[in-house]
Amino acid sequence: MEDKATIVMPSERARERARRRGKRLAAIALLGLFSLTACAGPVENWIVDTRIHQGNIALADNNPADALLAYSLALRVNPHSAAARTGFVTASADEAQIQYAHGEFGAGLVTLNAALRVDPSSVRLQALKTVIDGAKLRQEIVMSNYPAYRHAGLLIRESYAHLNEANALLIRSLRRFQYTYDVSDLTAAIKQSYELQLELKRNTQRLIAYRELVQSGAPQAAAASATTGSLLPLP
Repeated sequence: MEDKATIVMPSERARERARRRGKRLAAIALLGLFSLTACAGPVENWIVDTRIHQGNIALADNNPADALLAYSLALRVNPHSAAARTGFVTASADEAQIQYAHGEFGAGLVTLNAALRVDPSSVRLQALKTVIDGAKLRQEIVMSNYPAYRHAGLLIRESYAHLNEANALLIRSLRRFQYTYDVSDLTAAIKQSYELQLELKRNTQRLIAYRELVQSGAPQAAAASATTGSLLPLP
């Protein structure tokens, strides 16, 4: 009997210690959970405020893309933050405006649609969406009627850029005369002025022809122009 009691008693003490240890661990876990719950509010507020501040700085630096990212991160933590929502809408409109100016109509509409889900009543977002929708429709019409419009437009822009170079040569001749007092510099300026006027007139005619082709949609005429190596039909 004594031997049997000797074997049983230590086992009971072990179970008692285990029960006490379990109670202590449960108490510690409950205390930790309470601490995390109590701190969650301040921590979330700090994260949201920090992201909003970053977004405000980016907007002030005319960097709507970074501002949009910062406000988005703030909204992930607190979707109901008024400051984050307002900043997100403003940054979205600014970014969509830039995308529109670069001809990125699809990306601009994606940006606007995301912002409209945050503020469906925004007048600025709705107005900009209408503008981009119209531009995208016109682009599709032009591309279907006149596929070579991009290339022709690029050549025209290059021609007008060349006018700046010609004008710079003219000004250089006039500046030279200020210290050489050589009549040949004035003669060169006059010649360059005539050439500049003629090139400007040619470019104007090219621009008019380009507009007419785009409006009428004449891909055959555009193809014929491309085969001859000419920019656009000249008068």
